[in-house]
Amino acid sequence: MRSIWNGAISFGLVSIPIKLVNATESHAISFRQVHAEDNGRIRYRKFCELEDREVTQSEIGKGYEDADGTIIPITDDDLSHLPLPTARTIEIVAFVPADRIDPLQMDAAYYLAASGAPAAKPYTLLREALKRSHKVAIAKYALRGRERLGMLRVVGDAIAMHGLLWPDEVRAPEGVAPDVDVTVRDKELDLADALMDTLGEVDLADLHDEYRTALEEVIAAKAAGEAPPATPEPATGGKVLDLMAALEKSVRAAKESRGEDAEVTPMPRRAAAKKTAAAKKAPAKKTAAKKTAANGKTAAAGKTAAKKTAATAKGTAKKTTARKTAPRKRTA
Repeated sequence: MRSIWNGAISFGLVSIPIKLVNATESHAISFRQVHAEDNGRIRYRKFCELEDREVTQSEIGKGYEDADGTIIPITDDDLSHLPLPTARTIEIVAFVPADRIDPLQMDAAYYLAASGAPAAKPYTLLREALKRSHKVAIAKYALRGRERLGMLRVVGDAIAMHGLLWPDEVRAPEGVAPDVDVTVRDKELDLADALMDTLGEVDLADLHDEYRTALEEVIAAKAAGEAPPATPEPATGGKVLDLMAALEKSVRAAKESRGEDAEVTPMPRRAAAKKTAAAKKAPAKKTAAKKTAANGKTAAAGKTAAKKTAATAKGTAKKTTARKTAPRKRTA
């Protein structure tokens, strides 16, 4: 790997000569701009405004445009003499736990290669110290005309550095989150957890760029004078408005894709059914209670009337019996 920067890591009073190499590479397919009528290449030529002629790359330098339009030339020699300790040094300023770094700050990644045999011992010392502390190093360095922030960590047997954005370069997420009140039920969270468990983990090495693969197939077909591959039909499905139904369907699909039992227990729906059934039973119970109370009152009224009738009948019977048993008066 070709180095893009040479310097040293400043670790207290220890200096470690290093070379900076890119840790990542892009596999994206790039296109050229062409004239649509005849496929002629479109090129951008660099002209000098004062001389009105095209200039070569070797004739191009750097310049800063002042507020009044004046160009102030800046040479590579000027940049190499910047009044900064980080001009050619990755200066470690602190060691912090890795979880203190916000992933939003992560930028380009580099490998730091030891430059020469004398750098092997201090390089290894820093690497092992980082391993044992379970921390990352925060550093400052200058690259491509500006001072930057970096994070050093151990990757295998090497030290890697991630460029970090300065904290004031990360925007606050204002106006991004929903501005309406939303209530998430426990049952919905349970199904979301079930979906996460079903999808499980993945080895990132197994993932690949399907867009690039499809684009390569199209280019190969066009080069061979063949028709591009047909676009597969997207999966059809109705618009699911019920969040619970969508979650259950997702869990079922994930299980089927893994060859597992796709049965999903609709716990939330059962709970809802119980509530509905209870709600339906409640009015019925109240109506039955009212009917029972009414029947009770009617029965009580009937009993009272019966008692009154019985008492009247008894009184009448007593009077009749008294009349029958009264002694007759004898005549002389």
